[in-house]
Amino acid sequence: MGVLDGRVALVTGASRGIGAAIAARFAAAGARVAVSARTTAAGTSRLPGTLGDTVGGIRAAGGTAEAFAADLSVREDRERLAEQVREHYGDVDILVNNAAVTYFTPVADFTERRRALMFEVQVAAPMHLAQLVIPGMRARGSGWILNISSVAARHPVMPPGPHAGRGGTVYGMCKAAMERFSTGLAAELHTDGIAVNSLAPTQVVPTPGTLFHHLTTEDDPNAEPPEVMAAAALALCRAPASELTGRIAYSQQLLAELGIARPTR
Repeated sequence: MGVLDGRVALVTGASRGIGAAIAARFAAAGARVAVSARTTAAGTSRLPGTLGDTVGGIRAAGGTAEAFAADLSVREDRERLAEQVREHYGDVDILVNNAAVTYFTPVADFTERRRALMFEVQVAAPMHLAQLVIPGMRARGSGWILNISSVAARHPVMPPGPHAGRGGTVYGMCKAAMERFSTGLAAELHTDGIAVNSLAPTQVVPTPGTLFHHLTTEDDPNAEPPEVMAAAALALCRAPASELTGRIAYSQQLLAELGIARPTR
């Protein structure tokens, strides 16, 4: 039996990278996985990877998955997503908030439209989705909410390094807000048996087509493939809330703490 047998997991931003890896790992552990992004088909994004690819890979490996298109910047889409997953699989046991829209622009040049979009997708959407799934989790007396963060949430060291001007301030603000949301919600739900944690990659290979100031490259010996985050996510979403909740966790440190081998591709 898989450790997530019978569980329903919703993973946002699962077309590629960390989200796709988490979805695949959860499905391999027995979960029925709902994956979401703005679109499901090829040809609608300039980046490689689609929800169809994620679902196809999971099914080919013997897992259960279904794709649900949703624009998480739109409140009605979030409500529809939660309802569609509930109708298809039942109440969500595990929510992974991974979706992100990110612009790396210095604060002096940041537009209000971009700032609002980033906060809507990376802060408001995780909170709203949590609100939508918490009632079902409370009714069952268990649940897991995992918010994917970043080392960008850490405060810069002064004097700043050479990468300080690359425009990561607003991104860091979003991730810092997500981490504070995670610990606060964990405290609120502590007696309900619902675990809430934040998880960030220690040093992850970037998703093709993206540029992040804190990421590394394929040939870096310290780089971690998305499968490392997936292993850490599984560890946080299988343990009872009494054991692992309210954590601001980093993938490699968490795996070392729990005695779990660091996976490779």
